[in-house]
Amino acid sequence: MNAIINKEVQFEDLGLINYGEAWDYQENLLAEIVKIKIANRSLPPHEQKPTPNFLLFCQHPHVYTLGKSGTEDHILISADKLKKINASYYKTNRGGDITYHGPGQIVGYPILDLDNFFTDIHRYLRKLEEAVILTLEEYGLEAGRIEGLTGVWLDHIEKRNPRKICAIGVKSSRWVTMHGFALNVKTNLKYFEHIIPCGIADKSVTSLDKELVNGGPEIDEVAGKLKSHLGESFQMQIL
Repeated sequence: MNAIINKEVQFEDLGLINYGEAWDYQENLLAEIVKIKIANRSLPPHEQKPTPNFLLFCQHPHVYTLGKSGTEDHILISADKLKKINASYYKTNRGGDITYHGPGQIVGYPILDLDNFFTDIHRYLRKLEEAVILTLEEYGLEAGRIEGLTGVWLDHIEKRNPRKICAIGVKSSRWVTMHGFALNVKTNLKYFEHIIPCGIADKSVTSLDKELVNGGPEIDEVAGKLKSHLGESFQMQIL
């Protein structure tokens, strides 16, 4: 536990950024936080430094990413076809299976020292889901969770046509988080046809744009609401 609790979070919109570049940036921020945590251990409480927290929003060019618990069998196209559809592919160190990122999707990377909040990864995942659920509620969509499946879903109660609108996959090191969530706003859903999303073959994927009769709102508007709900869910001050 930190001697000084810091609930301030530095927000940064990275815009459209290559997946590998964003991953490197996350790793650097995580290393910076861990370095402070390790140094604090050998210092008396009054000399310890607060650890910073970061929240990154971005969009990626077309990319498929595979989590540690996934299998390459869930990507259904060849390397040559990947090039033809202008998509890249990364094996990652996050949890979860395979997913897609692309333009029109809000990708969020919270780099948080959970010692500043709570040291419980399951609670952390539920808080991320909660912020997305509250955001979708503002657009009249009743979203929720399906037991045993991480992420946010529509038709999660009756399950006649359950469909995922937000995927989540994270990693933590010394209670510092990285990777995060991807909320489909105006996403080209055809790219999901080339994979078994999150390794779940019997459920579909959707977007805010597809679900709303008059089309989805602009991505910046949704991002603003989502950022606000993340602040509420985690009781953090986003700067």
